[in-house]
Amino acid sequence: MEIRNASEALLDRIFNITQDLYTQMSKDDSDAENDHNAIYRLLTDLGRTLVDADRASFWKWDKRSHTLWTTAAVGEGRITIPEGTGLVGKALSEKRSIVTNDPYNCPDFNSEVDKKTGYITKSILVMPISDCKGEFIGAYQAINKLNDKGFDLEEDVRRLSLAAIICGITLESDSFLDDSRHDKLTELKNRMGFYSDYSKDFEKLVNDTDNTNGVSLFICDIDHFKHINDTYGHNAGDAVLRHVADIFRKSCRICDGVYRWGGEEFIVILPDSSAEKAAEAADRLRISIMESVCHYEELDIKITMSFGVTRIDPGLSIEENIKAADEKLYTAKESGRNRVIL
Repeated sequence: MEIRNASEALLDRIFNITQDLYTQMSKDDSDAENDHNAIYRLLTDLGRTLVDADRASFWKWDKRSHTLWTTAAVGEGRITIPEGTGLVGKALSEKRSIVTNDPYNCPDFNSEVDKKTGYITKSILVMPISDCKGEFIGAYQAINKLNDKGFDLEEDVRRLSLAAIICGITLESDSFLDDSRHDKLTELKNRMGFYSDYSKDFEKLVNDTDNTNGVSLFICDIDHFKHINDTYGHNAGDAVLRHVADIFRKSCRICDGVYRWGGEEFIVILPDSSAEKAAEAADRLRISIMESVCHYEELDIKITMSFGVTRIDPGLSIEENIKAADEKLYTAKESGRNRVIL
C-alpha cells in the first residue's frame, strides 16, 4: 500500500508539471526567450522528479561560441564552461550517458561550484540530448539521488528519457531561433537579432531618464566594397566581411550590440554612451580596420570604412534614429570616405 501511494504521488507530481508545461508551451507570447527559460525550469523540475534528485540543470551546447552553458542550476546564475570539459562535455563528446556516485574522485568532475556555494555533490547523472536528426545539442544533469544510494545508469536513464525528449525539442527550437538571428557568413547577429535585442535590452535604457549618457549607435560600411568584389571576386569579398566582423567582435565592449545590417553595412549599439563617446569608439574601429590587412589566399587586401554616429532620441522610432545615423554615413561617403561623421 505504501509503495502504491508513493507511486501515485509521483505520478500526480509528474502530471502537474506536464500540465504546467502544456500551459506554458501553449502561450501566445512574443518573448520566446523568456518562454523557453520558463519551459527549461519546468523541464528541470520534471527530470528532477522523475529520477528523485535534489538538483538538476539543462545544459545547452553553443557550438558558435564553443561553450556549454546553463541557467537552470539551483543556487547559481548562468554557468558557462568550455565545450568538451566537465562531465557534461564528456557525455556529449562520448555520446553516452554517464553516472558517477563518487564525484570528488572523478577526474572529470569540476568542484569549483561546490567550493563556492558549500554544496556537497554525492552523485551525478548526465544524459546527452539530441535533436530530431540525431545530433547532440545539449545535456541533462541530475545531482544527488535523494535515497543516498546513487544513480542507476539503466533505470534512471530510462526514467529521464521522458524529460530528455521534450528538452531536445525545446533546445532544437531554441537553436532555430538563435540561428535565425545570426548571419551565417560573419556569425554576427543580423537585422532580426538587432530588433530582438533592441526591444529586449536597449529600448528600456533609451527611455531611462536617469541614464544621463544615453544610448548611441553608429552605422558603417566598407568603402568601395563593390570594387573589391569586382576585382578579386565574391569569395574575397566574403573574406573581407568576415575580417571586419572579427575586428568588431574583438574591439567592441561586451555590453555593445554588434550586427551585420546587410550587404557591407554594420550597426553597433553602445549603451551608456554619449554621441561623442560613440564617435570615439567608431574612430578607434576605423583606425584598426585601416591599419589591418585581410589575407585571402595569396592576396593582401586593404580596407577602409566610413561611419555615421548618433545618440538615440527616445522621441523617435528606432528606424528614424537609424535613418539619422545613415544620413551622417552618407555625408562621410560624400566627403571622402574613411571618416566618422557625428
